[in-house]
Order: sequence, then C-alpha cells, then structure tokens
Amino acid sequence: MAIGFLTSQIFTLSRCSKTTLKQWVPADGDTFITKEGFIFNVFGYEHPKDRLFAFLKYIPSSFKSFFQVDFLERTWNLGRLKLFRAEKLYTAQNYQSFLETFRKNFPNFVYFCPFRGKEVISAPLSSVKRVYVPRECLKLLAKRKRKDSLQRLTLDFISLLSSESSIPFEDFGVHGSVALNMHTAKSDIDVVVYGSRNFRKLERTIQKLAEAGGLSYIFNNRLDAARKFKGRFKGKIFMYNAVRKPEEISSKYGVYRFKPIKPVRFSCTVEDDSEAIFRPAIYKIEDYKPSSLSSSLSKEETPETVVSMIGCYRNIAKKGDEIGVSGMLERVENIETGESHYQVVVGTGVNEEEYIWLV
Repeated sequence: MAIGFLTSQIFTLSRCSKTTLKQWVPADGDTFITKEGFIFNVFGYEHPKDRLFAFLKYIPSSFKSFFQVDFLERTWNLGRLKLFRAEKLYTAQNYQSFLETFRKNFPNFVYFCPFRGKEVISAPLSSVKRVYVPRECLKLLAKRKRKDSLQRLTLDFISLLSSESSIPFEDFGVHGSVALNMHTAKSDIDVVVYGSRNFRKLERTIQKLAEAGGLSYIFNNRLDAARKFKGRFKGKIFMYNAVRKPEEISSKYGVYRFKPIKPVRFSCTVEDDSEAIFRPAIYKIEDYKPSSLSSSLSKEETPETVVSMIGCYRNIAKKGDEIGVSGMLERVENIETGESHYQVVVGTGVNEEEYIWLV
C-alpha cells in the first residue's frame, strides 16, 4: 500500500516544509491527527506495514460521550476542532476503556497483533490526516515571523540548551501543544532531543544550569526526583525526553514473538541503562531476587531485561542502581533464529500494579 496519499503540507504550524508521508519514518513521540479528529502520539519504533502503534491523547468533542473515562476540565482548540483529554492517560483501566470504545465505534483502530496474541490500539495509515514531527515543528517555529510569548520563550530555552551543551539546534524538537500550535498561557514547554549521546549531554547541562540558578527542577513525586526531566525556566514548566536517531533504531516489527508467562515481583540491579532513556525503556538487569509475593523462577526463566511501555519509567535508574519491579514475565522468541530469552514488561495495559521503583 502506498502511503503518500496526503498533500505535502502535513504540519499545521502555518506553512511547513515539503515533507510527505512517503518520506515520514514514524518515531516515538511523533504526533498525528486522524480524519476523525483523534490526536495520537506514536509509540516506539516498530510498526506493522500499514499501521501505527500509538496512544490516544486528545479526543474531539463530537466523540467525547463515547469514552467512559474521567476528563480534564481544560479543553484545547486546534482551529475549529474542540478537544478533550483524559485525566489519566496511562492507566490499564483507561487503556482497556479506550480499546473497548474503539472496538465498538471505530474498529479500524483496533489491531490483533499476531506476535503478542492480543488486540491493541493501532491507527491505520489510511486514517492519518496530518503529522507533526518535533524536529520539523521546531524548524517551522524558528521561521515563524509572528510569535507569541510562549513560542519566543520556547525558542529562547532551546537556544540556551543548545549553546550550553554544544548540541546542534537541529538535534532538538518541540512537542506537545506548542508543536500543534494549540497552546495557551497554561501550556508547558515540551522538548525533544534526538540521540542517546545528546540526551546524556543535555542531562548534564540541565544539572549545571540548575546548580547555577538558571533554572530549577520540579519534583512532584519520587519519579520526578529520579528522572530529573522536569523543571521551571523563567516561570514556565518544561520537560525533556529522548528520541532515537534513525541510526539508533535496530528493532523491526515481526522479528520476535512474545508469550506472557505470569506476573512477577522482584528486585534486581541495573547492568546497563543505555536503552532506558527511550520509549520503550529497556533496562538490562542482573542479580534477580524474587519478592516474598512472587514465586521463584527457573534459571532458564530468569529475565535478562525489564522493558517499560510506560513513559514515566524512562531513565529512573542508572547502571549499578537497585530497582524494584512488578510486571509480566514474557518469553521472547526470535522467529528467524529460534533463539529465546525472558523479559519482564511493565505497562501491559492489563494490570495497574506494574511499576519500576528505585530501591
């Protein structure tokens, strides 16, 4: 199926570059609007041929009554489109509710994944109306002649980060409502940096700026304190996250088959955190120790990695840290070679009691 069915103007911040869906390589965090008016964020880097794994972020007012979840009182407007957002985006209960609503009313957004053996939310490429790539949205914002105060502050902030870290401006992106040009005075600055090395440099730079008083961290909970990804710059809240560069994407949909075994709880030590900054976040682990609430595993079943599908567990632990984990043990089989290993997944969309905590 050819996917260049859209006009060349697919980013909606005024006039945009001549990027088309044929040129688009979906990456985690890219945003797209469907013909129905749903706004999704792309999840991860592996997708079926004609579909996109994604999570629903904004719901048009015309379909709000279809969704049996609690909504934020605040609304957003994209042109004439009035949008609502669920109060909690990433709970198992809400995911199952979204899945049921799509199954009943928009079945083309439900996909049975043969490699996981279950239905998931997935948007067909044929439903995509516009795409917002953070890197391209930042380029367009920089070229914009008339900028409001939040747009100017966003550019000032990213320019400061680029200058202080020596990360090229082109390796940054802007995400969220600013990228979609539907921000308000209450909106935050949501920054993307491309590449693992750039992210680690940015992490050190923000630490340095915080120590110098140029900005401050915000710690609303222990996840914030562990990740240090959120702060305040000139009175405005900001967040920053990592996206893989194309050369850092090695996984491919359909290579592995995943079989859930059983829920497990345990503690372990992080052996390698280099893949933990992305989504999904991958922690290589060692020293597996089952909790008193979880049965022991055979040597063969001992997991090699912990994989979080939930973005809030990105980058909460470094190499050598001890973590407590609750998730689903899975057997992972390489379909091409027949080799297998075990992993624990946090964020299956089935159980609310899945987590990663620093011990």
